[in-house]
Amino acid sequence: MATKKSPAKKKVATKVVKKAPAKKAVKKVVAKKAPAKKVAKKVVKKVVAKKAPAKKPVKKVAVKKPDVKKTAAKKTTKKSTKKLATKSPKVDQYGLEQDDEFYGLYFAKSTDEGLVEVKPCTFSLMYWWKGLLGYPDMIEISRDSNTAMLQFESTFGGGDSGETELTEQDTLDIDHIIEVDEEERLVSLYSYVPIPVPDKLISALGLAILNINPETRYGSLEICSTTNEEGEDEHFLRYRVATYLRGIKSGKVEAIESMITNGSEFFGIALDAMCVDKSIKKWLLS
Repeated sequence: MATKKSPAKKKVATKVVKKAPAKKAVKKVVAKKAPAKKVAKKVVKKVVAKKAPAKKPVKKVAVKKPDVKKTAAKKTTKKSTKKLATKSPKVDQYGLEQDDEFYGLYFAKSTDEGLVEVKPCTFSLMYWWKGLLGYPDMIEISRDSNTAMLQFESTFGGGDSGETELTEQDTLDIDHIIEVDEEERLVSLYSYVPIPVPDKLISALGLAILNINPETRYGSLEICSTTNEEGEDEHFLRYRVATYLRGIKSGKVEAIESMITNGSEFFGIALDAMCVDKSIKKWLLS
């Protein structure tokens, strides 16, 4: 600011030169303002010197903050792992959790070879077959108790509404096989028409399955091929449905019962739909 004002003072001085007595006054004023520049420089230096040390505490604070966050994060992770460890559920020898209906229980079956362990899924099937239906024990259990199988027969009859292809008089026998896989906790139902499919009906039956399966909401129809004792290939019509008991804490017996009941109903509906083809109906009732 002092340097900008100095040219303005020279203009005033030129006017004052004409008047002799005023020259001394102008010189004195100019001489007095010169040291003001030095003072301004000193003030600037002092201000800059004061601002420089202010940067050091800022750096120290920035370094301290991440250290606090890291220590806090370590503490929280330790606490969270402890909480998770305490909340982990207890399991028994079969992997069942503490709130499972069969938790901690051991079942066994007496056979000619001695006691055979009955694992939870097999026991559920056994309870449905023996406890609810009252049938004699026909369940075959493997030596390691990881698989089991039940075979039985039933009679299927048509409806009486007058709108179905199969009437009450149209009956046929059905073979059923229920398999249990304890490792997968899977229970599967296979329902067979015990009469082999004639070779001339394979194409018509395959086309009927393609049309009916998309409409079957539960389970599916399929042609099962096998080799008989004489070495000849045979084809059978079967219905397959399965249910997982994994994760079902209560109601395993009811789940098996629901699978078999609903599976039989949908298999009957599918058989009736197939009988639109008269050649298939004649084969089923033969």
